[in-house]
Amino acid sequence: MSRSFGLAAYRALTRRQPVGSSAPQPPRPRGELIWAHATNEQRYSALCDLSLRLRIMRPDLHLLVTIETARFDPPPAPQNGCDHIVPLESDHPDGARHFLEHWLPDLCLWTGGNLMPNLIAAASEAEVPMILLDVGETDFPARRYSWFPDLTGPSLACFTTILANSDAAAQMIRNVGVPNSQIRVAARLRSCATPPPCSDDELASVTSEFSGRPVWLAAHVTEAEFGAVLDAHRAALRLLHRLVLVLVTHADADVGALKRGIEARNLRSVDWDTGDMIDENTQLILSRDADNLGLWYRLAPLTFMANSLPSGANGCSPLDAAALGSAILYGSHVGGHKDIYARLAAAGAARFVHDGESLGSAVVQLSAPDRAATMALAGWRIVTEGAHMTDELVDMILDQLDGGGADHAPA
Repeated sequence: MSRSFGLAAYRALTRRQPVGSSAPQPPRPRGELIWAHATNEQRYSALCDLSLRLRIMRPDLHLLVTIETARFDPPPAPQNGCDHIVPLESDHPDGARHFLEHWLPDLCLWTGGNLMPNLIAAASEAEVPMILLDVGETDFPARRYSWFPDLTGPSLACFTTILANSDAAAQMIRNVGVPNSQIRVAARLRSCATPPPCSDDELASVTSEFSGRPVWLAAHVTEAEFGAVLDAHRAALRLLHRLVLVLVTHADADVGALKRGIEARNLRSVDWDTGDMIDENTQLILSRDADNLGLWYRLAPLTFMANSLPSGANGCSPLDAAALGSAILYGSHVGGHKDIYARLAAAGAARFVHDGESLGSAVVQLSAPDRAATMALAGWRIVTEGAHMTDELVDMILDQLDGGGADHAPA
């Protein structure tokens, strides 16, 4: 590809563009590094989740995500699993070379279309293994200039494996000259669950302490949501006198403000993190430790995924809660998780709430065991439908990393 007339002409044209940002890049981490290119928010979230799955088997693995700034407004919020987010502002050949020389990736995962021929060709010349994921029929728009050589086929030929998300997309790729041996039809790239662990002994102990009382969970609650969540619980208590709320705060929340709100509403609370004991009079359990969510997701048949009510909130992934059998409530500001919330809602596994009043009403309605169980089953089906695809992709990536490539760890 590097010697083709089409690429030479493209390189000459793109050399007239700005190279891109000259801001210094963070140092490359030691060890294996996967470079993943995200072309929309859903694929970005899915790549971060995929990284978490990979780290179960490769704890020292790092994921670098690149994005085209024009396709993300605002830029994606940081998520667990994605170590670095680097914007690519142009496909300038010098910028592509500098990027690869700095990061020295061990593997490239490119999602969808929007191919950058200079960068892809440079990666191929550097012998970086490349996999193209989640290619759909609409990922390659019509050519802007009919007189300019089409670089789609040569760019696609640089990938060792191409996963098309439909038969029609696979045929489109064949039509530009890519051998059938490089193409597979696979399910769409979806966010996946990596449920947090939980001690069986602790689960049994806390279950016993609840003595069959109804429980709901509010996870990642921000300071701006304290009032709505506390008011919702207080309203629900009027009809469900034995109801218990487990409230896990967002990492940046002011717990002092929360405790003042609890006291002002005369709610009887215990602080789980300091070892307070749950008793028959407990109405609210407070925790600041997100590491306990593996326990609470398993205990609570209903979870409000917070960081979603106030304007400007980024939302949190509901996948772990759904995978562990909890029905989902959520607000309107869920950031890059819109796709999975929409899928859960369409399946009847999640319900939208817009304030504390509607949250309290939903808690009362869904505290009936049969209703929460029906939603939880629907959520489990959504979460697991792409699990087979994710497992195959993890195996494919690990096979590539174990293929004896060059050692790219910095000295």
